[in-house]
Formats: sequence, C-alpha cells, structure tokens
Amino acid sequence: MNRQHHILLSIGTNQGNRLENIEQCISKIHQEVGTVVAVSSIYESDSWGFESDSFLNCALLLHTHKGAHKVLKGLLKIESDLGRTRSQKEGYESRIIDIDIIAFDDEQIENPKLTLPHPHYQERLFVLLPMKEIAPDWVCPLAKKTIAELLTMCQDKGRCVVKYHIEAPLQKLRFDHVNYIAIEGNIGAGKTTLVGKMAEDFNAKKVLERFADNPFLPKFYKDQNRYAFPLEMSFLADRYQQISDDLAQFDLFKDFVVADYHIFKSLIFAKVTLGEDEFRLYKTLFDIIYKEMPKPDLYVYLYQNTERLLQNIKKRGRVYEQEIPAEYLEKINNGYLDYIKTQQGLDVLIIDVSTRDFVKNQEDYVFVLDEIQKRITAF
Repeated sequence: MNRQHHILLSIGTNQGNRLENIEQCISKIHQEVGTVVAVSSIYESDSWGFESDSFLNCALLLHTHKGAHKVLKGLLKIESDLGRTRSQKEGYESRIIDIDIIAFDDEQIENPKLTLPHPHYQERLFVLLPMKEIAPDWVCPLAKKTIAELLTMCQDKGRCVVKYHIEAPLQKLRFDHVNYIAIEGNIGAGKTTLVGKMAEDFNAKKVLERFADNPFLPKFYKDQNRYAFPLEMSFLADRYQQISDDLAQFDLFKDFVVADYHIFKSLIFAKVTLGEDEFRLYKTLFDIIYKEMPKPDLYVYLYQNTERLLQNIKKRGRVYEQEIPAEYLEKINNGYLDYIKTQQGLDVLIIDVSTRDFVKNQEDYVFVLDEIQKRITAF
C-alpha cells in the first residue's frame, strides 16, 4: 500500500460563532475527507485585503490516499454544508468558513481549479504562524525555504495572536498504555492497509508479514497437498524470526508497534491446509515456539464475509491468489473465530468490515478507529 499524502490546510472564519465554525469544520474534514492528525492553535487576526470583523484561523495536517482534486472537491462540499456561498465578485469578503489547501506533499500544480503550493500563503502571518506549529520542518518546493525562513521574509504587519488551543480528533485516541497491537484477518480483509494507515497516523512502528518472499506460496496454490507442510513450516519460522527481531528492537522514535499478523495465524492456516499426521507434528513444534512469543496488548480481527474477500482478492490482482476457492476462505474464517473463542489471556476485538471500505471512505476508517478507542479506554 502506498504512503498517504500529507496535506497542509488553512481554515478561517469571521461570521457567526467562529470557534464553533472551526470545530465543526475540523470534525467534518476528519469524518469525510482525511485523517486530521494535527491542529495548530487558533489565531485571531485582522481581515486581510478588505475591512471586516476579525478572523479566527488555524492550520491542519491531513493524511489521505485521495488525490488533490478529490480532496478539493470534498473540502468545497464541507464549505457548502457549513453555509458558505461563494460569490462571483472579485476580491475578498467575509465568510462563515474558508478552507484552503496550502500544500499537498511536495506537488506543484497549476490549473484553473487548483494551484499548489497556495500562491499567497507566504504573504500571510495567519497562515504561516499556525503552519509553523504543526509542520516546522516542511520546506516549500518552490521557494526551497522552511516556514521559519518564510516568516522572516513575510511583510504582513497585521495583528495575529493566539486565541485558543484545540485538539485534533485523532489525538483523542491514546495509545499510552499500549505497546503492541496485532491486526488480523482473512486473505484480502485489509489488515495490511489498516496497519499502514495506523502506523503513519499514530507514529507507530509497522511490522508487515513477509509473505511475498515465501518461495512456496505460489507453488502451494497450484498443488496444496504437496507444498502445504513446507509452506507452513517456512511461514512459522519466518514469523517467529520477524516478530522476535522487530519487538526486541525498541524504537525510541515510535510510540508503539502495530503488526498485520499474530503468530497464532500459523496454527489456524496449518489446521486447514495440513493432513492429520502433519498437523500433529506441526502443532508440537508450534507450541514450543508460541510459549516464547510476546502477546499483543490488543488483538483486532477484521471480519469480512467470503463474497467480499473474493472481490478484494480479485481487485488486488495477485496472480497466485486468483484461484483461491470460497471454501478455503470460509475454513480460514471459521478457524480464526474458533481460535478467538478459546482465548482467555488475549484481549480480542472483532470488527465486522464486510460493508466498509476504510481506504476509499474516511467514515469507515474513523469507525474502525472509534471501535479500537472504545476497547483501549476500557483497559
């Protein structure tokens, strides 16, 4: 899964209940457009370019897989939903809400609908000061200067003072008491995608299963009886080695670990793929290894029905997965659910995502995060 885009937004308002306008705007952006991972203080400033009541302004850092024009479309919809009607008159005017894209990664775009970076951001203190709070290391791809350097060059002499402090929606989800979260699910459930998004949004160390490097996997899908045992043994050895290494190497710059598998999946898949004698031998070896493995603080199982799994598998296009039968996926799902029922020393959260798409639909991603938050706050 590709990294998310990092987007800097500027929000302003000078009509009605200004603080409430900004709070509603941030909430809608987080729910509908992308993940709001950071919000600056709210600054009060004089109007810029015309005479009117003073503005409240702030800056946001947004993460999303959506392209720049899709983000713009979503932001314009939010402006409209909050009551803004864009005038056709030239010049500046009072407004209930104004959302500007200041920067979209390091992209440079110039067309009638969108210019990036924003053509006037470096001229305005009410944009630069909030940006410095949440993106001090950002470098303008055009000017090749940091926010701090741009501030020293800014000629804006207007009043711009800190008025309020506000918390980003994402900051309400705390991982202070969590060291290790395992995200599990069937083939095509979206666990790797979710782990990637969470790692970026929450400054977590990402641990992804190295299935693509397994030489037995394509052979297994062609001849399961012949290659099931070497496949499962190689997966077990690799998972043990990877988790042991990654969890042993503490990262001072990351807040916790999030992985797209838990080693117990080895036993679940082996029970489906191996014959009785092979499984008995496999389980003996597994039990020895499992005793030494650290257990996650939270085990999240993403449940998707078989029909949806088949659609996802087809969509992602891995050649060796295209012939996986529905019966095999059903057995894996049942294996996971049977395993979960027997776990007493593991904190398990099952989230049904059969009707959700947390890549395309921000609301679905927020739903998943909210479910995790509820469980974590219950610790």
